[in-house]
Amino acid sequence: MPSPQTRSQSGARVTGVAPPGLRGRRTLVNVGLQRQVVDYALKRRSLLAEVYSGRTGVTEVCDANPYLLRAAKFHGKPSPTMCPICRKEQLTLVQWVFGDHLGAVSGSARSTEELVMLAARFDEFAVYVVEVCRTCSWNHLVKSYVLGAPRPPKARGTRTARSGARTASE
Repeated sequence: MPSPQTRSQSGARVTGVAPPGLRGRRTLVNVGLQRQVVDYALKRRSLLAEVYSGRTGVTEVCDANPYLLRAAKFHGKPSPTMCPICRKEQLTLVQWVFGDHLGAVSGSARSTEELVMLAARFDEFAVYVVEVCRTCSWNHLVKSYVLGAPRPPKARGTRTARSGARTASE
C-alpha cells in the first residue's frame, strides 16, 4: 500500500522522502517516527464489498469535496493503485495535517517534504492520508498517524490521603 512508508528493493522500510538538501541524512520521517499508526485497509475492503454487491451506491462513495480534489491535484502524490470504482485512473494520495498548535497550517494538505519540516518545528500533530480519484471522486481514509515531538509524559504524583481523612494505618 503506497503511503509515506514503502519498502525498498532490499525489503527494508523506507519512510518518506527527504527534501533535496537533506538527502542521505536522517530526518524525522526517514527514521520512522510515525506513532499511533492506524491502517484503514479493512474498512476500505468492507466498503468496496458493499459497493460491488450493490448494498451501497456509487454516488455515496464518490463524493470527494472540491477542496480535496484540488489538494490532490496540487499536493497529492500518485499511487500505483488504480481506482477501485471507475478503474480509469490511478489514485492520488493526499496528506492532511491537524493540530491545535499548528495555527493556519492545521487542516491543510501537505507534501512529504513539508511534513518533515513540520515534524521538526512542532509538537505532536495528526496526519491523515486520503486516497482520491480525480476522475470519479472516490475517496477513502487510508492511514492516520502522529508526527512531531512527543509530548512529555505527565508526572504522576504519589497518592496521598485527603487532608483530614483517616487512613488505614490510623
